[in-house]
Amino acid sequence: MLPQSTFFLSIAFSLIAWGTLTARYVWPALRALPRFGALRPLLILHSFRFIGLAFLVPGVVSPDLPSVFAQSAAYGDVVAAALALLSLLLLPRYAGVVVAWIFNLWGTLDLLNAFYQASHAGLMPGQLGAMYFIPTAVVPLLLITHGLAFRILVRRENESAMREVGQPA
Repeated sequence: MLPQSTFFLSIAFSLIAWGTLTARYVWPALRALPRFGALRPLLILHSFRFIGLAFLVPGVVSPDLPSVFAQSAAYGDVVAAALALLSLLLLPRYAGVVVAWIFNLWGTLDLLNAFYQASHAGLMPGQLGAMYFIPTAVVPLLLITHGLAFRILVRRENESAMREVGQPA
């Protein structure tokens, strides 16, 4: 099997696995929480996106890794992590929700941009070195949790308030 095929097959399997886990266990737990409580674990998960800086570390990635991809992925992830942490600090105030929206839009666009940059730069999976597992195992989870965050952010406040008092929405 070609390296490109195994790369995309790994991403597909990861999306299926994370999607199943999320639908079965994560979303049922989060949807029962008020907006702020449901956003917190997602923001904490995304605060680990600083790991993307490893795209800039020689020896972790191949020296042949296109720098346009590496820099975009690394710095985009750091901004996403900082926005996630800032939102965590500001919740449950209105400013925390505003920053959560900014984080979620930025973080989603950053991940989609990474796929675009990889394709545009002709990235080969072997150039990722040890970072191979970020796009194949972690990025699908991050995309799914961005979807959850959007769902939580658009949730009506009265629906959230009703869940706080234990009434069905």
